[in-house]
Amino acid sequence: QVELVESGGRLVQAGDSLRLSCTTSGDTFSSYSIGWFRQAPGKERAFVAAISVSRITEYADSIKGRATISRDNGRNTMYLEMNSLKPEDTAVYYCAANQALVVPDIVAARYDYWGQGTQVTVSS
Repeated sequence: QVELVESGGRLVQAGDSLRLSCTTSGDTFSSYSIGWFRQAPGKERAFVAAISVSRITEYADSIKGRATISRDNGRNTMYLEMNSLKPEDTAVYYCAANQALVVPDIVAARYDYWGQGTQVTVSS
């Protein structure tokens, strides 16, 4: 069992930067592929970014060039840094993990463990 806890979400202005963190208490964090997803009000959960065990990364077109996903296995923490934030980035951001994934995966249904989410609000 893996417990994931997101943090770092807050109210920011358009154009600002933000770093989200996802921390787990499990000791096998390094063996999990990790993904970030987001869900805006009235919309389905959408892929944002993912990083595999071997640190291969994948980004959604909507965030590509404005975000960097990284992981610190020693701290059991994964990060999502976002720049040039836009009002349309407003959503609850979730991190997810899956030990079976070898490559970064954009499909939410293939992740086994989820955090509770952290709210990001971007004002115009």
